Amino acid sequence: MKLSEIKQILTDLDTVIFQLPNKSFVPAHFHVTEVGVVTKKFIDCGGTVREEKVVNFQLWEAGDYDHRLAPKKLNNIIELSERTLNIDPELEIEVEYQSDTIGKYGLEYNGISFQLTSKLTACLAEDACGIPSEKQKVKLSEIGNQNENKCKPGGKCC
Repeated sequence: MKLSEIKQILTDLDTVIFQLPNKSFVPAHFHVTEVGVVTKKFIDCGGTVREEKVVNFQLWEAGDYDHRLAPKKLNNIIELSERTLNIDPELEIEVEYQSDTIGKYGLEYNGISFQLTSKLTACLAEDACGIPSEKQKVKLSEIGNQNENKCKPGGKCC
């Protein structure tokens, strides 16, 4: 979800609800402790230099059980962040939320609540790594006969 999209959705809401991928909900007394831009510049395993930018929301909960973040207040926080940090409203949102460690999630809206979606790692240079684009089908009876495909020292296999 883009920053511009959440701002539009917030204008029509009475409450802000976040649901985790396991279907549990972020407690209603959460705070948005950060809104910012995260820039990641890196090199992938194929040698390509890449850069990613996302808007980062950090959700946090404490013993402040009477706290409720109203949609208008969240929109005000977002607008202040946009002005102060010169945030592009078309950037995608990534949400941080504490579980066993800081979890990073994508964000979607289902018409009722904001859905924190699971994010996965991936190889960005599969062609350079020799990763096939789809699983190869191999007969189990032929596995023992494939000695020529086994990794050998100096064979440049991963």
